[in-house]
Amino acid sequence: MFRITKEFAFSASHQLMDLPPEHQCARLHGHNYIVLIELSARDLDANGFVRDYGELAPLKSYIDDRFDHRHLNDVLDDPMVTAEKLARHLYEWSAARWPEVSAVRVSETPKTWAEYRP
Repeated sequence: MFRITKEFAFSASHQLMDLPPEHQCARLHGHNYIVLIELSARDLDANGFVRDYGELAPLKSYIDDRFDHRHLNDVLDDPMVTAEKLARHLYEWSAARWPEVSAVRVSETPKTWAEYRP
């Protein structure tokens, strides 16, 4: 199995509004997010690629236009936008365009990652 990954970054705010008020994540706060998309294939295409990295440009545009410097609760219309939910959302958006997508990982901090892999 061949696997490739590509990383994207954006900054945004969110608030986990269903948590108790004393929980730090219940307060409005922001992150410098990192998104890592993984694509897998048993065989390479005629050019020797799983997929040409340049073909992933629409994901960069989607992230930049829809998420960068925005409030994620408003963007996804959800009171609890977690890294896990964001990973699933970005996976579903990507998998609808590229069948080789096998996982999406989202980092909110340098030491934390959430992954969606069906």
